[in-house]
Amino acid sequence: MTHSGTHPGTAAFWDAAAGTFDEEADHGLRDPRVRAAWAARLAAWLPPGDGRLDTLDLGCGTGSLSLLLAEAGHRVTGVDLAPRMVERARAKLAGTGAVVTVGDAAAPPVGERRFDVVLSRHLVWALPRPEEALARWAGLLRSGGRLVLVEGRWSNVPRREGTPWDGGVTATELVAALRRLPVPLTDLQVDPLTDPLLWGKEITDERYAVTATRAPT
Repeated sequence: MTHSGTHPGTAAFWDAAAGTFDEEADHGLRDPRVRAAWAARLAAWLPPGDGRLDTLDLGCGTGSLSLLLAEAGHRVTGVDLAPRMVERARAKLAGTGAVVTVGDAAAPPVGERRFDVVLSRHLVWALPRPEEALARWAGLLRSGGRLVLVEGRWSNVPRREGTPWDGGVTATELVAALRRLPVPLTDLQVDPLTDPLLWGKEITDERYAVTATRAPT
C-alpha cells in the first residue's frame, strides 16, 4: 500500500498520511462488505491447499490485508517504510503472531527466509527500479510459491520523470516485465478488479491483480 523507495521524503510522506489512511474504504476495510470482497479475492489468489502459508506483505501500510491473511490462519510478515504505518499495523495485528518490520519493501529485510506468498498492493508502480524489485520478490518465493501484485493505471495520468511507472502500470506492461525476470515464473494470470465493492465506489481507471507462480525447481 505505502510506497517504498529511495527518496528521502517517502517515509515522512506516508507517516503523515498514517492517521487518516484507513478512512479510504479499500485501505481500512471497515465496511464488512468491502472486507468480505477483499477476503474472497485474496483467498482465490493464494496457492492451492489447506495448509498454513508463509506470507510476506510488502508495503503493508496499516496492515489490513495482512490481517485478512492472519485471520485465514496464515503466518504473516509485513514490511513498510513508514514507522507510523508500521505502528498502526502492529496494533491491528496484535495477538495474531504476525511480525511487522520497518524497512524498504523494494529490498525486503528478511534475510534468507523464503515464502509461499509475496503480496504487494499499489506499490510496484511507485518504485524507482520496479523490475529490480520484482526480481528480488520472485527470488523470495519457494518453489511453487505465488506472487500477488494488486496494481492499476490511475485514470491515464501522464507519466513524469522519476519512476518508470509513475501514474500507474497497465496489466500488459506488468505481465511483460514479469516475463523478463531471471527467476522463472509460470501461470501468469490477470484478474480485473472492476467490482465497486472492492473500492467502496465506482472506478474508471484500470485496476487488476496479477498472479504468478515460481516454477518448480
